Amino acid sequence: MKTTWEHLPRAQWDELHFAQQGALQQSWAYGDALASLGVDIRRAMVWQDGRLLAIAQFMCKRMVGYISLASCTRGPVWHPDVQADQRAVIYKLLRQSIPLARLKVVLFSPDGTAQQLDAAELRGLSRVMTGYSTVLLDLTVPQTRLKAQMDGKWRNRLTKALANGKIRLHVQPSSKRCDWLLGKELAQREAKKFHGLPTNFVNAFIQAHTDPKQAFVVAYAEVGKNTVAAMLFLIHGRAASYHMGWADEEGRQLNTHNALLWQSMLYLQAQGIEVLDLGGVNTHDLPGISRFKLGTGGRAVTLAGTYF
Repeated sequence: MKTTWEHLPRAQWDELHFAQQGALQQSWAYGDALASLGVDIRRAMVWQDGRLLAIAQFMCKRMVGYISLASCTRGPVWHPDVQADQRAVIYKLLRQSIPLARLKVVLFSPDGTAQQLDAAELRGLSRVMTGYSTVLLDLTVPQTRLKAQMDGKWRNRLTKALANGKIRLHVQPSSKRCDWLLGKELAQREAKKFHGLPTNFVNAFIQAHTDPKQAFVVAYAEVGKNTVAAMLFLIHGRAASYHMGWADEEGRQLNTHNALLWQSMLYLQAQGIEVLDLGGVNTHDLPGISRFKLGTGGRAVTLAGTYF
């Protein structure tokens, strides 16, 4: 096996990432966006006999001046033919060959549940953190099934919102609407005292695409002259991820987010997107948002965790 860290062909990276419905954090555009904001990004490709076996993108930083920390979030992305024993070797190769200072800590957070990972794959690794939970929606199924799998109360709110003639729904890759929503996101972060990726990450992610309109979509709801709710989704190959949302009191009362998410599902499905990642679920700290995501009937998954 051979591991390369420089002069990587993006076309082959994208081909494997897209085919395997790789997570947002392993997309080339995600790395480019963070790099433009000053984050140290390292990428690796693992080859054998000219065949690409795996890709891995790491976010790196210096700790206490002399220790390098590298984190591969929801990766590596594997060629489907790579077996568990080969994966174990690749983890070792990546950890040993990453071009960082000698004192380094390399972490992997595989994009799979504990049940999906073979014990042989994790040979030599120790879990140091519990896994992230999310909800995945399969957009390859018919629309009738998407609706049928919803929680009854969630579906009733959707039906009520769709039947409300006062609500106008829009789903489009609009830069103007994206910038407007980012402004709302900043305001609600300040009001609620929470943090996330810098909002200028979004524009950097969009600009990292040859065709920016294939990188994102904004769904928004209007009542009269007012925009009462909006949601932003980032697209990465055959998958998309919910990134942020906002609603005022009227938008919440009218259940506009149910309608916006449904219309976004239909839009993404029509664009050939196969899976929608609704993002983090935490029923303890964010019970309302978590119930909303789980109510879609998507598959709730908890990833195996972070390994050293």
